[in-house]
Amino acid sequence: MCGRYALWGIDDLGGRFLIIDPMLGIRSHFNIAPGTENPVVIREQGGNRLRMMEWGLVPYRLSGNPSTPRPINARAESLAEKPVFAGLLASNRCIVPANGFYEWKKDGGSRKPQFIHIRDKALFGIAGLCDRWQDASGKMVATYTIITTEPNGLVRPLHNRMPAILRREDEQRWLSPSPPAAGELRELLAPYPAEEMTAYPVSPAANNPANDGGELICPLRPQKSWFG
Repeated sequence: MCGRYALWGIDDLGGRFLIIDPMLGIRSHFNIAPGTENPVVIREQGGNRLRMMEWGLVPYRLSGNPSTPRPINARAESLAEKPVFAGLLASNRCIVPANGFYEWKKDGGSRKPQFIHIRDKALFGIAGLCDRWQDASGKMVATYTIITTEPNGLVRPLHNRMPAILRREDEQRWLSPSPPAAGELRELLAPYPAEEMTAYPVSPAANNPANDGGELICPLRPQKSWFG
């Protein structure tokens, strides 16, 4: 699964994702958790737009049920089979901008955070699905989920899933009005090449989503021994 990610390339969002109306005043976040509101790219009125959405999908047709689960992830292999995702796959695809994401490495009885990113720490786009619904007060609420795929060789020792990072040349196809065919879908949502990514341990402070400083993505310095 993907349950935490970082986004700090805010000033570059407009140019990187060909946004028609880039927003101003969006803050960088280094420990984005489910339930928070974050920028998401959608195709609207013939162009790419940036919209703020809550992480944790509430499909419109299920919005009247307060006990409806809010999935933060959707498995690429079963998107077309699950009614909750199939309709959104046809018309409500989106891209979630990120600079990296976290996974946790099991070490005895503890889990140690690892930060994973494309080698130059550049912005990338994760495939997602989104929808809007109206709450009891009449407010329109937009929500999204991140699509996950099988892990590449870098992520596999940490987790059995990873975010479906889109190749840059595939981003506009993912946002296009026509839905991808089954064979094309498998190619679009394939694991990102491991050789183009890197991972390293970071501070345990990343375990707490209340922590959100840039120091969270810095490599953890090895502890010096007593003898230096």
